[in-house]
Amino acid sequence: MSVITAKNIIKSFHGKDERIDVLKGVDFSAEEGEVIVIYGDSGAGKSTLLHILGTLDLPDSGEIEICGINPADSTNSKINEIRNRRFGFIFQFHHLLPEFSAVENVIMPALVGRGAKDDPRKRAKELLAEVGLSHRYSHRPAELSGGEQQRVAVARALMNGPAIIMADEPSGNLDDKNSELLHSLIFRLSKTKKQTFIVVTHKKELMEKADRCLTLKEGLLIEGE
Repeated sequence: MSVITAKNIIKSFHGKDERIDVLKGVDFSAEEGEVIVIYGDSGAGKSTLLHILGTLDLPDSGEIEICGINPADSTNSKINEIRNRRFGFIFQFHHLLPEFSAVENVIMPALVGRGAKDDPRKRAKELLAEVGLSHRYSHRPAELSGGEQQRVAVARALMNGPAIIMADEPSGNLDDKNSELLHSLIFRLSKTKKQTFIVVTHKKELMEKADRCLTLKEGLLIEGE
């Protein structure tokens, strides 16, 4: 079952003297539990596409459907609700709040919009244990290694039980060991929780293991590298 589809997505930016056509009619779909890697040269528009698919930005034209819902037919408050409940986001830089502990950082998405029925602190601890950080609940980001910080960011992305995880170069700042740990975690979650991962990356090992690898080139998505 497709959890997200996009048809004929077009996006341009206006520079000082010219219009830059970044996406020129992108079609995309992802099934439940898939790990899809999007590859492309720097400046090809990978992050732009990820932001549009994740409702963080709007296309100039085209259609998107997320778990059967078309954001274009929704109010801003409804789009915010879709984003908060349906998506988790992992970025190259973890963006943890330095004054809060690991548990408190993981809880944040629940405080923003979900109003979780279960105890959010208990769930945050369960997620941190799942990513191998049961011994780091009370540690602040400055007390964690780079790999640990990124795993906290993964747990935070999972807090509201999203169907789709958007990951923009999630292991870009990690060494080989921590990259491998993060990649293994992504594949384990996709299989055990049936969560879909859409990942922008340059890491060859992740491309080779992904269910599908797509390349964004000259404004279009093509199968393979």
